[in-house]
Amino acid sequence: MNFLRDQLKHSSQLISGFLGRAQRAPEQQEVEPIPMLRRRARPGAEPTAVMPLQIDCPDPTAEDALRDSYIDRAQFFARQERWDELAKLIRTADKSREATPGSMPIAELYAYGARADVIGAAEHALIGGKPAKDAPILDGIEALEEVLQEHSDDYIIAAVVAQAHMDIGWAWRGTGWDTEVPEYNRAVFEAHFDRARDILNSFCCIDQDSPLLAAASCALLGGQNPGDRSVTERYQALIDLNPANPRSLRAFGTHLLPRWYGDYETLELEARRTALRTADTWGAGGYTWVQFDAISCDEQALANLDIEFFIEGLHDILERGTDPHTVNLLAAFCAYAGSKHQSGNDQTDQNRTLIGQCAGWIVREHLTELHPMIWAHAARGFDNNLRVFSPDRFAASGREDAIRIITSLFRREIEAGKRIVFTEEGPQALSA
Repeated sequence: MNFLRDQLKHSSQLISGFLGRAQRAPEQQEVEPIPMLRRRARPGAEPTAVMPLQIDCPDPTAEDALRDSYIDRAQFFARQERWDELAKLIRTADKSREATPGSMPIAELYAYGARADVIGAAEHALIGGKPAKDAPILDGIEALEEVLQEHSDDYIIAAVVAQAHMDIGWAWRGTGWDTEVPEYNRAVFEAHFDRARDILNSFCCIDQDSPLLAAASCALLGGQNPGDRSVTERYQALIDLNPANPRSLRAFGTHLLPRWYGDYETLELEARRTALRTADTWGAGGYTWVQFDAISCDEQALANLDIEFFIEGLHDILERGTDPHTVNLLAAFCAYAGSKHQSGNDQTDQNRTLIGQCAGWIVREHLTELHPMIWAHAARGFDNNLRVFSPDRFAASGREDAIRIITSLFRREIEAGKRIVFTEEGPQALSA
């Protein structure tokens, strides 16, 4: 612990000071998981076959397997203390804007793998809301701070360490409302975010031409004191650096809600501006991505939605790429949006119905295989705070719901005695 006292100064003193009291802390609710689910392949897994519907259900999906491979590679380099090589690997992916077919930046996967062991150890120690007596809660982050000290001018290492501090901060805070979080947990959370902010303040994402650095800056918005830069300024920089990353656009919309740092008028304005600035990449899809998560969790945002523009964006997104991950994401989003209860707001309910109807043409024109995890998350509003205790059961629930929903979309053909078989060219109605 001496390292934190010497190196982190004020922020680390807060972290260290509250650790002692944490031993006497009451139980709090479980910590927020890292928003990235990982699953191992099941050898010999067969495609899901449900008569009269047949659709492949790979486990893991090609997208998941690819993401895991990048995470595992970075984790290996970190465990071997090969930080120069790891930083070069991340920097190359960051500069090239390399991404998986499902539009996940590979630099972010590498950066997660680089800190995964540290985060996993911290979350395990805090699983009950407080660390066990004499738990080495600071060992991992101290080790990363030592790496940063040795590479003080490397923005890649800085981004990794800053993200690790923020992840650990969330582990301390948990997912409850502010009033439910114990004072010491909140203070340690803020101390970790203060340290992350201090690290990132030494670098400029524009000067470094780094989407990874810009994403870390946007992640600071989860703290109590995000700093002087506005949410719009942060996300505009990130989106301009890498407009092809839909996760940035989705997060931008969420942070523009009144519950965070914006209001409904700003959300609509920035969604339209983003559509213009990303038109070469997404067409009208920039508007759709910015609104995507915002309308999932806010009924007034859904009521305010320009529904024609939103649906045009759905078409444009799928015209530019029909990888199975994105198709499942949009199909599940629309299907569950249309199945929610009536709100009593006529405009909200009308827009929800129109979005729900889009599931039909997305499935019929683009779906080739089923990704149960995406459908399971869609059923729960893509809640990043959701803790999944049993990935197998979670995926099974998504598969069951998806089969039921997709079967209903082909009810007319099935009632006519056809069976629906999904191929690489899409669904085919064949004789039973």
